[in-house]
Amino acid sequence: MADIHNFTLNFGPQHPAAHGVLRMVLELDGEVVQRADPHIGLLHRATEKLAETRTWVQSVPYMDRLDYVSMMCNEHAYCLATEKLLGIEVPERGKYIRTMFDEVTRILNHLLWIGCHALDVGAMTMALYTFREREDLMDAYEAVSGARMHAAYYRPGGVYRDLPDRMPQYRESTWTNARKAAERNANRGGSLLDFLEDFTDRFPKYHAEYHTLLTDNRIWKQRLVDVGVVSPERALQMGFTGAMLRGSGIAWDLRKKQPYAAYDKVDFDVPVGVNGDCYDRYLVRMEEMLQANRIIRQCIAWLRENPGPVITDNHKVAPPPREKMKSNMEELIHHFKLFTEGIHVPPGEVYCGIEHPKGEFGIYFISDGANKPYRMKIRAPGYVHLAGMDEMARGHMIADVVTIIGSQDVVFGEIDR
Repeated sequence: MADIHNFTLNFGPQHPAAHGVLRMVLELDGEVVQRADPHIGLLHRATEKLAETRTWVQSVPYMDRLDYVSMMCNEHAYCLATEKLLGIEVPERGKYIRTMFDEVTRILNHLLWIGCHALDVGAMTMALYTFREREDLMDAYEAVSGARMHAAYYRPGGVYRDLPDRMPQYRESTWTNARKAAERNANRGGSLLDFLEDFTDRFPKYHAEYHTLLTDNRIWKQRLVDVGVVSPERALQMGFTGAMLRGSGIAWDLRKKQPYAAYDKVDFDVPVGVNGDCYDRYLVRMEEMLQANRIIRQCIAWLRENPGPVITDNHKVAPPPREKMKSNMEELIHHFKLFTEGIHVPPGEVYCGIEHPKGEFGIYFISDGANKPYRMKIRAPGYVHLAGMDEMARGHMIADVVTIIGSQDVVFGEIDR
């Protein structure tokens, strides 16, 4: 009688549920996973090496392209690390703008995650719902930076410019008649803050629709409950952070434990799971969206009441205003030196981590006093989570592997760097 051997199967990278470029080598006994071996590096672009040949400011746009779903959060960690080395303080208004856009980014990330996670598991409708809301938030990105995704809005010392007083309007065109344009412009009559406030008023109703579609859905629960269980002890040992750690029952959130920006001045709760399975991680992220909505509302209220500078007035770090640069020799020299040579950062080493939508995203710098980093290391949360794939998938079916990948919320821009 022939020996029965386990067989090996390539899951991805061409599989639609592999979230881009994950190649997973699965060792299977029938349909049961015995071992899962993630092969990564197919999207490696040497971001950490490139940073060594770019000035401190030139590397900011590279951050957008790491986790390309949470653009401004990546920039935030980079800017915080640079500011720590420089020893400069961001103006209060700049801190609140960063806090608000971090939370806008958190909702953007979680909307894409739940849309794609549901799509992987087989619920087509979710993606259509969540992309409807993402469109509004992308418009907020576009209003402040001119780009829908790769914003490069945060700068060492604050943010690039203050929030705009008016939103871009839809115009009548071949595709949009006057009535449709007027409907779309209904909430665009005021400033960006008015537009975001209108979104925060509407969002809880949309959020309730997601719960109606998924939370008590029989098929959804059958696919997620008791799949990919991670105990609190193992989650800590494997270095999980963010929703992956909180889903296992550990209330660790850098916004509370090591506050940065204006997080110590806003009120929000940290949702925590009980069972450490895919369903708990889903519920944690769902609640995080509502808490983010709550933080945005508090930031809008504060920003309305408190005008002021949004970037440091240290012209060795941030450029002077253009009108001063054109009328004052000293400002002109500052401007010229900044845009040719860049910032000179004092020698030293620093690590700065933030509560990114996917977990703890950190930047480690070594500076030798030059106008470029001597070394940069990125601590990507998805990289650590993917390392737990083998343990989470063992003993489950092939179909559950898809659920676990979705539950980890992996994006390969940051994993492969």
